[in-house]
Amino acid sequence: MIWAWLLNSVSIYATASLLKGVEIKNFWSAVFVAALLAIINVFIKPILLILSLPITILTFGLFVWVINAALIMLVDAMVEGFKVKSFGWALAFGLVMSVISWALFKLFG
Repeated sequence: MIWAWLLNSVSIYATASLLKGVEIKNFWSAVFVAALLAIINVFIKPILLILSLPITILTFGLFVWVINAALIMLVDAMVEGFKVKSFGWALAFGLVMSVISWALFKLFG
């Protein structure tokens, strides 16, 4: 669990470094963002997925990206050292972070 949290923190920090529309203060902010995203993904995301099931089916699952972006914007509002400039950047952040996380977990996980 700690290993996964560390890898997610690295992917958040790396993604924020790659995207101009996302700013992160330091690595500790990335650690906090990773923890908060994990908590939100455990408690809030399943409820949103159930409520949005019809539209998710109609969009062949693509609406899940919108939910992820909304949750990233929620974390943006809650964490001082993490700033996402717009919803579009939140969509890009979710996509790039997923790719980086996947690569890190393939290499180290």
